[in-house]
Amino acid sequence: MPGDPTAPDMTTQPRPVYVIGAGPGGLAAAAALRARGVRAVVVEKSDGVGASWRRHYDRLRLHTTRRLSALPGLPMPRRFGRWVSRDDVVRYLEKYAEFHELELVTGVEVTRIEPAAPGPEGEGGWVLHASGGRELAAAAVVVATGFNHTPALPDRPGRDAYEGRLLHAREYRNPQPYAGQDVLVVGVGNTGAEIAVDLAEGGAARVRLAVRTAPHIMRRSTAGWPAQRSGILVRRLPARLVDRLGALVAKASVPDLSAYGLPRPTTGLYSRVKQGAIPVQDVGLIDAVRGGKVEPVAAVEAFDGAEVVLADGSRIAPDTVIAATGYRRALEGLVGHLGVLDEHGRPRTQGARSPAQAPGLYFTGFSNPISGMFREMAMDAEKIAKAVSRRSGAGAS
Repeated sequence: MPGDPTAPDMTTQPRPVYVIGAGPGGLAAAAALRARGVRAVVVEKSDGVGASWRRHYDRLRLHTTRRLSALPGLPMPRRFGRWVSRDDVVRYLEKYAEFHELELVTGVEVTRIEPAAPGPEGEGGWVLHASGGRELAAAAVVVATGFNHTPALPDRPGRDAYEGRLLHAREYRNPQPYAGQDVLVVGVGNTGAEIAVDLAEGGAARVRLAVRTAPHIMRRSTAGWPAQRSGILVRRLPARLVDRLGALVAKASVPDLSAYGLPRPTTGLYSRVKQGAIPVQDVGLIDAVRGGKVEPVAAVEAFDGAEVVLADGSRIAPDTVIAATGYRRALEGLVGHLGVLDEHGRPRTQGARSPAQAPGLYFTGFSNPISGMFREMAMDAEKIAKAVSRRSGAGAS
């Protein structure tokens, strides 16, 4: 608690744990470390907490419930409602940093992490190279730079010479600038589906949704039961069993959209999750497709002048193309030289597990589980804090 006279004095620790990133994962890790008497300093390259959340589109709400999305030590207020808005997430993160009295350094970007030379007693640690020529000595490091870090545009032939307007979903805010336009949304994940619905409801003349692989679509809540709770219950079950259960639920709750160009997927729901594809939570897509307001079309194969070439050979000339094609983690410059990333650039370990070749280096927030990202980051934070305090001998075990 702020101002708690029984809180441990952390100013005597010469090398703090540095947490890179002031999003929900980084703030949660710092708060959990502080609660265990470990000094944690959050380093953020932007000028405040929750930078990526501030950039999201206006309509966005958490697809996980308020109660299951709180970070350690501070519930989300009831007034936020069940499905928390983007702006309320930002308010919560600001309050969270204030409530836990977190040490926060903004406007500083960490560009590379190197192992520190062993000290006189053989202790290791890390050196963080940061903007302005700074070198920061760390006892341990938590990397929480975010799942949605660097926008990834579709790498298709002719893209660089495309004569139309092409932007990433990160640049989309609301439908107002696209009123009366013909818009193609590329990618049918949660972001693409929600932007397509937003455009259709906000006055775009025509909205098409380019689909490479048919997604699993599920209701965000059924009879008051949130899909997130189902994700929590089945997460540890065999993929084959969950695939069967998912197919039964889909047939009972989601209409077949094959006649509209959006067939049911051929791969099981949980098998797709294991491959990194999260189901699309329906926030209006089903009704928009059935009502002809959003038209599924074939995937984008190429750009040719002012035209977009689709996989079925057809050509269209939309006014704007919005690519909801995901993000890269962009960790290569930071830790790629340490051998801690897989072939896709993702951390090989997450949560309390440090890589064997990099003890004291932790990662959080680099997966998107069906049980809820905020919930998993909250759990990771507690586990990381426990692991760090055991290594350092600080606080309770």
